[in-house]
Amino acid sequence: MLNLVEYRSRADRLADYLPWAALVAPGIVLNKDGSFQRTFRFRGPDLESATEAELVGICARANNALRRLGSGWALFFEAERIEALDYPNSQFPDAASWLVDEERRAAFEGKIAHFESRYHLTLLFMPPPDGQARAESALVESDHSEGQRNWRQELTRFRDETDRVLDLLSGLMPEVRALDDAETLTFLHDTISTRRHAVAVPETPMYLDSVLVDTPLTGGLEPMLGNQHLRTLSILGFPNTTRPGVLDALNHQDFTYRWVTRFIPLDKAEATKTLTRLRRQWFSKRKSIAAILREVVTNELNRAGFAG
Repeated sequence: MLNLVEYRSRADRLADYLPWAALVAPGIVLNKDGSFQRTFRFRGPDLESATEAELVGICARANNALRRLGSGWALFFEAERIEALDYPNSQFPDAASWLVDEERRAAFEGKIAHFESRYHLTLLFMPPPDGQARAESALVESDHSEGQRNWRQELTRFRDETDRVLDLLSGLMPEVRALDDAETLTFLHDTISTRRHAVAVPETPMYLDSVLVDTPLTGGLEPMLGNQHLRTLSILGFPNTTRPGVLDALNHQDFTYRWVTRFIPLDKAEATKTLTRLRRQWFSKRKSIAAILREVVTNELNRAGFAG
């Protein structure tokens, strides 16, 4: 991306905080920090008819599909509740089924508002730093010149890995597919705008952070996106045990919302290192460094006194 520091050194608008830079492959977005992202739209099993054992089995299979992603990956699960404005049109083989559908259409178009839920999974991958990539390339012979980073290979690696995840998820989800360019831009636009409409792919799909923004963001203690207020809820306590579909009650609410869960996987070695560091931090809270030094000095003085 072009360095705009000489024109403006401080971020003062929504586009400055967005990570999206360009479309570099079908449905794949290159971010400003060099990472790639790709979004899937999926629909899980029917929670009303599925048993708890079936849901546990599906969760185990989904875990097997996603646990192959290690350090450098991030997963964003999004559940969006929106108002259903249009009733879908269908073709029926006989008049009886058509009449039943017309009665349902009349009930849908009544005064009661109807809502529907949509689910998306965004996979994000940050390629390793240049130093690590050079160290890895030094151990493997290739046709590329020394010191030159092959970003097309990184893009191919990301696309192949996300395709494998898509194939694994398609075996357990009733509906899952990758978004194309137009659907990806529409999805990204809906996350930052109150105006819901389809977005066409520009001829040169660059500077997506500026192309997709059409609603101002107001910060402060009472943030607003356009003319709608934003409120963030913090969960202070989590249950000791959970079950699949524990948040299904949100699918029956008569208001719009957006629920996003971020999961950052780690390789086994890095996860062990992180847990060890956290244990040390928790242990250090029991006694401060000053208290530990005081105990050491006191013990040495006591030993010197006994020796004298």
